Amino acid sequence: MAAPELAQTEPEGIEGVRMTWFNWPRTKVEASKCVVPITASIQPIRPHVDLQTLPYPPLRCKTCSAVLNPYCRVDFTALMWICPFCFQRNHFPQHYSSMSQTNLPAELYPNFPSIEYLIPSYQNAQNYNNPLPAPSPIYLFVLDTCMIEEELAFAKSALKRAIGMLPETALVGFISYGTQVQVHELGFSDMAKVYLFRGWKEITKDQVLEQLGLGPSGSRRAGTGLHKGGGGGPSPMAGAGPSMGINRFLLPAAECEFTLNSLLDELVKDQWPVATANRAIRCTGVALSVAAGLLAAATAGTGARIVALVGGPCTEGPGSIVSKDLSDPVRSHKDIDKDAAPFFKKAVNFYDELGKQLVSQGHVLDVFASALDQVGIAEMKVAIEKTGGLVVLSESFGHSVFKDSFRRIFEDGEQSLGLSCNGTLEIICSKDIKIQGIIGPCTSLEKKGPAVASTVIGQGNTTAWKMCGLDRNTCLTVFFDVSSSEKAETSGPNAQLYLQFLTSFQSSDGQMRLRVTTVARRWVDSALGNEELVQGFDQEVAAVVLARLASYKMETEEDFDASRWLDRNLIRLCSKFGDYRKDDPASFTLNPYFSLFPQFMFNLRRSQFVQVFNNSPDETAYFRILLNKESISNAAVMIQPSLISYAFNSLPAPALLDVTSISADSILLLDSYFSIVIFHGTTIAHWRNQGYQNQPAYEALALLLQTPHDDAELIVRERFPVPRLVVCDQHGSQARFLLAKLNPSATYNNFEAMNPGSDVIFTDDVSLQVFIDHLQRLAVQAS
Repeated sequence: MAAPELAQTEPEGIEGVRMTWFNWPRTKVEASKCVVPITASIQPIRPHVDLQTLPYPPLRCKTCSAVLNPYCRVDFTALMWICPFCFQRNHFPQHYSSMSQTNLPAELYPNFPSIEYLIPSYQNAQNYNNPLPAPSPIYLFVLDTCMIEEELAFAKSALKRAIGMLPETALVGFISYGTQVQVHELGFSDMAKVYLFRGWKEITKDQVLEQLGLGPSGSRRAGTGLHKGGGGGPSPMAGAGPSMGINRFLLPAAECEFTLNSLLDELVKDQWPVATANRAIRCTGVALSVAAGLLAAATAGTGARIVALVGGPCTEGPGSIVSKDLSDPVRSHKDIDKDAAPFFKKAVNFYDELGKQLVSQGHVLDVFASALDQVGIAEMKVAIEKTGGLVVLSESFGHSVFKDSFRRIFEDGEQSLGLSCNGTLEIICSKDIKIQGIIGPCTSLEKKGPAVASTVIGQGNTTAWKMCGLDRNTCLTVFFDVSSSEKAETSGPNAQLYLQFLTSFQSSDGQMRLRVTTVARRWVDSALGNEELVQGFDQEVAAVVLARLASYKMETEEDFDASRWLDRNLIRLCSKFGDYRKDDPASFTLNPYFSLFPQFMFNLRRSQFVQVFNNSPDETAYFRILLNKESISNAAVMIQPSLISYAFNSLPAPALLDVTSISADSILLLDSYFSIVIFHGTTIAHWRNQGYQNQPAYEALALLLQTPHDDAELIVRERFPVPRLVVCDQHGSQARFLLAKLNPSATYNNFEAMNPGSDVIFTDDVSLQVFIDHLQRLAVQAS
């Protein structure tokens, strides 16, 4: 019985939308005084048990193209509906003639603000009953061979498992690279044939197609006799598209599994000699360029993913991030800030252009990086985010973080990520609402209109965005601006504002769908009081939005001080919405709707998103990619981890994220999203080391030790990328994974006040209590 109750309490509901402010201030000035920007965080294809799918086309407004929704006013006698966005009167078509107040179509039901339409193949748009079969998805695997034999064996093993899990009709291609790029022909199983590309030379899409025989002149040569020597019959791609020869390189998984497994068995480490004290010569940039060029020959509208397994930094050709000389370190944050990273800007520009090419083709770049050194995720970030790709960063291809995450991509059923492709998002707004932009995995389509704001945040200057790849957890943050400078009525029919999100996408089963989500909110006049504004404030969304905005500003604005910016915003927010007597910190109180927000800001200031000192640029880019694309609840855990305490005399219970939660006779489970820590107190660890849990008389201890592992397993099973599991003991070396996240209320300065069996944190960071005291003092001061 618990599941339906949980479904009802999910903040996103069927809409999949959460906003910083449920009720909106009416004017631009009032909106600026709210401090936290007006945003909507939307999960475009989030599954929901009540979501209805309709087998007929949507009904659109003839003026603004908004889709019929529950907020439309309907004249049942005249069979007309009035669009809530532009107030245009529209006629219902004939097949709606039986509609009445007691016989409504699904799209007018008040409890269906989100609804999905099935769209037939664009090549057969007039025939809903007999649509063309969906094009098969393409997986083009790109494997780095500049690795030690052990790592290469792990990577090859993972690829073999993945190919075995693919649908039989999925098209598969394979590229390996080291000093040079090798494009493997899979269409001839009797004789291996490889196309070589130099690793140091930049290559265009047209040059790739020409050299592979897929260009306008090459396709005539390559399009005949493709399956001599046994290729298992014609491929679904044969003759489908601009080039008939593409099925030499892309074959259905059922046809090429044996060939590809044999090829992987024979694949060895890159044989190019590496000079002493030099890095391996690795041409990652050229390999990805060749992969993107090859996919350009695929049928338009086919969902394709480049799945790159990268084992080290690019040192050759375009996209290089470091020189071959090992005495030159890979760039750090300090180098980038001081403009002392000679390869950085050039590599970013290269991947930016690669991202634009992939977006124009509608294809996705996924990167699985496993190395002890950096591999260039910081430079690749722009291409990964523009295409909506997946990224996983781990220490080894043999590590569970890589192996389990890689397997999750190809799983179906309940464990499926719901990977979809060819997505577009369009937003329609009520009058006086402008769209500043989106932070998240998408690309602006530069569709201008009256709803485009003059200021830009993220992907802006448009009302439509391209999402080459998206999944059920993909979340986009839309920034809005209120354009009205005059106070209008905040009661009656004009007090409502409307937003409609139109997401078309090709689902994992190959069907094209259109999800229409329409939300209604209220205008409020904050000059008459803040009560309605306050009651509609979502602290969790606000914390995540400020984290995303701070990360964006850190990347785009020079000398941006994120900590000071967050502090100023928090002080302004508390000054506006707190209750206090002027210049009396003791009188300060904060409404319950805001009470957790200062704690979120305290943890955000200490998080890896703001404090980059102890992380490499690759790690920071990885963290930010996931912060920008994950759901609000997941992103909130990244900012403020959850802590659960397990003890003998009580059920598992949430604990304060504080060093005082540590005790000798309890176990703590910390979930910080990227890692999960199971932390044993000294007494528990001692009993475990003595083996008491193996004795029948100590079943309670065995159960206490096992329960956190079971709970951690549940988290790991649901999450992508799979988090790192750390099992440690109090005072052990890996206890730092927990201590780094806890509030340092007990440090070397005041350790005499700590509880027996607890711990201290050796830091000069201020504690949450000191932070709140300073906040209260500054918030009550005269402005």
